[in-house]
Amino acid sequence: MLGGEASDAGLRGRRISLPSAATSSLPGDRVSSDPAPASRFICMINTSRPVFPRSAAILKQSRRYIPGGVNSVNRAIQPEITFVKGEGAHMWDADGNRYLDYHGAFSPHFLGHNDPYVCAAVSEVLKSGASLFGAGSTVEESRLAELICTHVPWAEAVQILNTGSEATYQAIRLARAITGRDHVIVMQGGYNGWHNDVACNLMTPLSQVGPRRSPGEYPFFSISAGIPRAHQQLVHPINFNDLASVRHVCGKYPVAALITEPILQNIGIVKPAPGYLQGLRQLADKLGFVLIFDEVKTGFRHALGGYAALAGVRPDLVVYGKAVANGFPIAIVGGRRDYIDWFVHPDPSKRVLAAGTYNGHPVPVAAAIATIERLLQNNGEVYRHVEALGGRLEQGLRQIVHRLGIEAVVARQGSAFCLYFMDHLPVDWHDLARNHNFAFDETMRRAMIQRGVFCFPLATKQWSVSAAHTVEDVDFTLEGMDESLREVLAQT
Repeated sequence: MLGGEASDAGLRGRRISLPSAATSSLPGDRVSSDPAPASRFICMINTSRPVFPRSAAILKQSRRYIPGGVNSVNRAIQPEITFVKGEGAHMWDADGNRYLDYHGAFSPHFLGHNDPYVCAAVSEVLKSGASLFGAGSTVEESRLAELICTHVPWAEAVQILNTGSEATYQAIRLARAITGRDHVIVMQGGYNGWHNDVACNLMTPLSQVGPRRSPGEYPFFSISAGIPRAHQQLVHPINFNDLASVRHVCGKYPVAALITEPILQNIGIVKPAPGYLQGLRQLADKLGFVLIFDEVKTGFRHALGGYAALAGVRPDLVVYGKAVANGFPIAIVGGRRDYIDWFVHPDPSKRVLAAGTYNGHPVPVAAAIATIERLLQNNGEVYRHVEALGGRLEQGLRQIVHRLGIEAVVARQGSAFCLYFMDHLPVDWHDLARNHNFAFDETMRRAMIQRGVFCFPLATKQWSVSAAHTVEDVDFTLEGMDESLREVLAQT
């Protein structure tokens, strides 16, 4: 629920005290000294008045200097909330409202916001005198590379980068250099970054996509201006879970790489059908393309070896990000040693350029080392904890929608889940776009935000449990979901 009531925030109900750090950063807020847990109170937003005046003021100021007011356009949301503090499983906005967070900044905060162990490692490296030297190797980057290669069997060598988009860009460039081919297969509904090869066919309306094509490919629907038409001809979007379309495209074009999330987590949790990932491995071996798993969202969240470890499928190249450093900016491209060594190929005409001023910066590297150490503690206790919470959420959600007579299914993989308002689990974007009740989904999400449970307010986006969540948090979430769904039903 929403707490820390501000006098001009337009909130009704009991107020919830904030941690002292949050209170001191929000002068003028009136907060209760009542130490009772948040789950005792339910606050509703009075939508007839502005609810987030301080957030609105900050965003207005930002828009004077930043296009749209945000530095990544997908952060622009309704309601327009500006967050000022994150700790564990909670966030606070500029108006003093506290939220239980299931967004996790698009899911990197697997251990929770500002995990003490990770933050201590960052503080230590800053105090140690480590710096961005820009020459030679460092002890920290060597240690991180060793940790990853030790615990991810198919990561025989790695390059450390800064963002997931950089990593997918490099993986595709490697594949083209290795194979001598130019064409790339991507997934309709998948997201692999902002660059020309993958900035397409994200959540394309069916009015554009048209009828299902299998076997076949869809037109390139760009999500960005500025992509040359000639380049678009090299990229082939197909349905997820569709091996026949892989064969179809490979029969028409010289395909260098197929890149996919092993679970489509940009549109919730769309899992691979039994045998699908294994089929991709077999087709890559037979047809000669490089199989790239984009595990920016799935990697380290589902297992140290990513979802590939759970599926038992070995990619040629793999990309990690987000949860690797629990919110600090870092990405990894790894894979077969003979492939990664093309970054230092003895023939300059075959060498793939790996360069970046901030690659291996000591702060995110220290955070990544600490994150992996945390994930290894007590034989993977973190994974057992989030699996238990995820299971409790899934069971509770199923009971709620059944009791309320709502047509819905719960898709979950470990700590990540999504509630789809349709009668079956989706198998690809086409299936999801045709059958899911998007309006009901978004209305539910806004009702949850009103109750202090923050999920990204866009239909089908993944909900993420962190290691900082508790059983009490889960029960509070289920209580809020029951009330939110009842409210949405009353409006329909």
